[in-house]
Amino acid sequence: MTTARHWCQHAWLGGDTVADAVTVEVTDGYITAVTTDTDRRDGDTVLTGLVLPGLANAHSHAFHRALRSRTQRDRGTFWTWRNLMYQAADRLTPDTYYHLARGVYAEMVLAGITCVGEFHYLHHDHDGTPYADANAMGHALVAAARDAGLRIALLDTCYLSSAVDGSPLADGPQQRFGDHTGLRWAERVETLHQHYADAGDVVVGAALHSVRGVPTEHMGAVVDWAAGHDAPLHVHSSEQTGEIDQCLAVHGCTPTALLRDNGALGPRTTAVHATHLTDADITDLDTTVTGVCFCPTTERDLGDGIGPATALMQAAGLFSLGSDSHAVIDLFEEARGVELDERLARRERGLFTAADLLTAATANGHQALGFRDAGHLSVGQRADLIAVDLDSIRTTGSPAAAETAVFAATASDVTDVIIGGRAVVTDRRHTTIEQPARELGRSITALFDDEPIRRTP
Repeated sequence: MTTARHWCQHAWLGGDTVADAVTVEVTDGYITAVTTDTDRRDGDTVLTGLVLPGLANAHSHAFHRALRSRTQRDRGTFWTWRNLMYQAADRLTPDTYYHLARGVYAEMVLAGITCVGEFHYLHHDHDGTPYADANAMGHALVAAARDAGLRIALLDTCYLSSAVDGSPLADGPQQRFGDHTGLRWAERVETLHQHYADAGDVVVGAALHSVRGVPTEHMGAVVDWAAGHDAPLHVHSSEQTGEIDQCLAVHGCTPTALLRDNGALGPRTTAVHATHLTDADITDLDTTVTGVCFCPTTERDLGDGIGPATALMQAAGLFSLGSDSHAVIDLFEEARGVELDERLARRERGLFTAADLLTAATANGHQALGFRDAGHLSVGQRADLIAVDLDSIRTTGSPAAAETAVFAATASDVTDVIIGGRAVVTDRRHTTIEQPARELGRSITALFDDEPIRRTP
């Protein structure tokens, strides 16, 4: 049994409550007591600034991080960006993906993220042939997360077709994604699930890539596998109007309605993006208690649009946040982006409380990823604590309040990160990866070998 005490100068305890001089007692990685107005003791770990529960990044594609700045030339669309993303995907092996992801996850930890939901569809070798271990890529991601010190929900993604009409995956990089049928996907993922069945730091979940990526006749196998394992089920949904137009043309309904009709909505499901929804779509998500995950920095970067955050935040399902393509890795930026984008769309201010936005970035994200015992500074929860500097050039003069975290702080203001009771970042330095920025830079440079990605005609 291991025990520890953490004395927090200020701590956000949920809602509008920020308490001073808070002691958090920890046993074997879980919080056993939270006491306010306490004195520091010898041996206490001292966390200055504003202490929050660990942040949860509910939607990540680790290899997209390699595209940062490389896809900012010219104008283009989501679809031309996707061509560049495929070129990057074609260059990865289990070994190079491990090194890249290790750096990406280290960047997340330094930003206060203690759990990541990895929407993982890069499964097989370059010609679509499974590796000797069919889950080699998934194991590489888990190993990278463990090295970086954060928990991972590996959302193994079924991706079988290239268009809503069920067209086969295109020759080239798309061949790496497919398992040919939903049943074959389920067989592979069952092996992955069994491998990590007793791992407290890994959840194996399921994902439907999208209504264009999984024909309806194969959705049931994925939905049934997730239901049978009480696992999270995530899906890209209604991100671009082009996808919606195709769905209407082929199926006569919206992507949300198609997912509803195929049993894919429900309390364990998270619809990622959910940008372009009808009123009926919003009702379907609400009545089925389906969650949503917004990724504002990516949705802005790709020009996707602004989703109906006000309606979805009021709905019954969980509202969580992700950094998706990692144009930026900063959950504070994602949180304030929800409010600021909505201000632009509605020309109103104060549509969400800072507490609601912080809850989306913490408790809701953990729950959406299957870690139901994380995201609160309370007894019985995993001991994930992050400290936010209140004396940086960005935060100085601001109060110890949720509003400061959401509307003033950035990822650079995270000074200390404790995950499951273990110090992973101390005074802005990763405790086990000596030079994470250099490692990440080397992995990206090696991936491209000084050859820039070029836009295809």
